[in-house]
Amino acid sequence: MIKAIAIDDEPHALKIIENFSEKTQIISLLKTFVQPKEALYYMSTFPVDLMFLDIQMPSVSGIEFLKKSEQKTLVIFTTAYSEFAVEGFNMNAVDFLLKPFTYERFLQACQKAESIFNSQQQMKFQDPSCFYVRANYSLVKILYSDIIYIEGLDDYIKIHIQGQSPVVTRMTMRTILEKLPPHEFVRIHRSFIVPLKKITSFRKSKVFIEQIEIPVGVNYKDVMEKLAH
Repeated sequence: MIKAIAIDDEPHALKIIENFSEKTQIISLLKTFVQPKEALYYMSTFPVDLMFLDIQMPSVSGIEFLKKSEQKTLVIFTTAYSEFAVEGFNMNAVDFLLKPFTYERFLQACQKAESIFNSQQQMKFQDPSCFYVRANYSLVKILYSDIIYIEGLDDYIKIHIQGQSPVVTRMTMRTILEKLPPHEFVRIHRSFIVPLKKITSFRKSKVFIEQIEIPVGVNYKDVMEKLAH
């Protein structure tokens, strides 16, 4: 079953999610929270697979909460305000439940989460030459050998790929580094990661991949010095 938590400033809304979760036989709702800070603390000790997250909360919005959370957790947004739907989906949410939602609609969202969760679990044991990211509401396969460089954009990264359009996904630079073979990729700037094999030349402050010029950050110059030896 999918391990989940629910965060909402309304206890009644949490009770509905709790009752619906029990009926699905898909979701194991471990805990509910009215205080987002408590949820963050819980997640730092007990990783979860899925969050039911209210967008409009007095202390912090669900969007801001998701940005603070460093876990790679699936999220289903819940809210009474339909105007937040676009922003919710821009955060690569599994689904967006508009309150008051029926059990049938709740189940549909959970089934989407289950499908993505199962795919992610299978991918952990698959081809070591690639990895997957969530982009455009689907899972996209990225071959390590096709990566030209990776660019960090605040809460998103842009993966520049040989022969196709860049793939943009919500992920931190630290998280993407965990997916990359450490002996094949190096971070040379707070906003750039490059594949070692594709570096054609470099100086102390620049790296070149063919005609592409990428800056070397002040805090990463020692990395380049090691490569020079």
